[in-house]
Amino acid sequence: MAWDFETDPEYQRKLDWVAEFVRAEVEPLDLLYPNPYDRTDPEIRALMRPLQQQVKDQGMWACHLGPELGGPGFGQLKLALLNEVLGTSMWAPLVFGCQAPDSGNAEILAHFGTAEQKAKYLQPLLDGEIGSCYAMTEPTGGSDPTAFRTTAVRDGDEWVINGEKWFNSAAEFATFHIVMVVTDPEAEPHQRLSMFIVPADAPGLELVRNFTVPGFSEHEAHLRFTDVRVPADHLLGAEGAGFVVAQTRLGGGRVHHAMRTVALVRKAFDMMCERAVSRPARKGVLGGFQMTQERIADSWIQMEQFRLLVLRTAWRIDQAQDYRAVRKDIAAIKIAMPTVMNDIARRALHLHGAMGVSTDLPFLDMTTYAEVMAIADGPTEVHKITLAKEVLKNYAPGDPVYPSGYRPALREQARDLVSRRLEHEVGNH
Repeated sequence: MAWDFETDPEYQRKLDWVAEFVRAEVEPLDLLYPNPYDRTDPEIRALMRPLQQQVKDQGMWACHLGPELGGPGFGQLKLALLNEVLGTSMWAPLVFGCQAPDSGNAEILAHFGTAEQKAKYLQPLLDGEIGSCYAMTEPTGGSDPTAFRTTAVRDGDEWVINGEKWFNSAAEFATFHIVMVVTDPEAEPHQRLSMFIVPADAPGLELVRNFTVPGFSEHEAHLRFTDVRVPADHLLGAEGAGFVVAQTRLGGGRVHHAMRTVALVRKAFDMMCERAVSRPARKGVLGGFQMTQERIADSWIQMEQFRLLVLRTAWRIDQAQDYRAVRKDIAAIKIAMPTVMNDIARRALHLHGAMGVSTDLPFLDMTTYAEVMAIADGPTEVHKITLAKEVLKNYAPGDPVYPSGYRPALREQARDLVSRRLEHEVGNH
């Protein structure tokens, strides 16, 4: 029987190194350089390279990748434990070579890219030399691919792309984009779309503007494609297989977001507890009051429940080796994530009083992050529908009038059972 809540001692030593490295060397950079994605900035490159080399020397670089791609192939459970540490810092994922959207785009290229595409785009991406963008959502279609309007039409040896994409993270710093577009409007809804590599310098590709999400990102781009031509060999996967290609990155991406959210939740909780035992109030400290104690108790339970759900989901992915087999669990952590983050950040903010609502403390950023997580990679409402459907698959219909818990019928069944047992006992004596 395998039922273990302990981390392998050797890997725990690695995690301990990561925790101290992130605390001492990486987190300070967040306070001075809020955007580490601009690889053309010589100052950022000068700071990033030696840190990345230390990570590589420790064998902790690009841990989401298999050995064939230069990573250790840790699996989702080890990644979950690692991301619990990395999630406190904007810089940390880039220092460790596992930042979004590059990590998901690398998975797509590894699974569906040609040898030429891997040499031109994947290897420099893995090496941290270039950045990428994932362009999926649209101004009118949101994150619902069946409502997308951006199209690609075949013209000889090229595809011509027209349309607009919306809230594309780090597009300003990308060397290439992976773009989901409609290639056959007449096909079934889930076979209408295809995925393409589009170089960032392609004629007709315009960055209309960047949106700012306070405390999260200043580089959420509105992209416009006007007769953008890409070679036919820039198609990723088969024509009409855009949904299949997308799931290669979205399943893992949702889990990784949840893993990093665990880290932020823990940070908010620790700050709340520190405040509770530090802030004087009447004859003691805030932590001596029952309402404060209730907030801490509720927060600890939420945090631990969420963490265990995330870790179990990661473990199940490792067991199944198929994100589709764990759809229910992935949907569940996606649903729980914004609520847990918002609840605990809000309680911590409130306990810090006036300073809690200022930008000198991170709680407003955390509440914004919670709302972002309720929208990114599909809104909460969609995942609730997915979860409910997956759960209901395991149930068979019963009597539409008298449900299985109808006590009069159960009582009669119990009488029959007891009568048979009594007859058996009497017969044996």
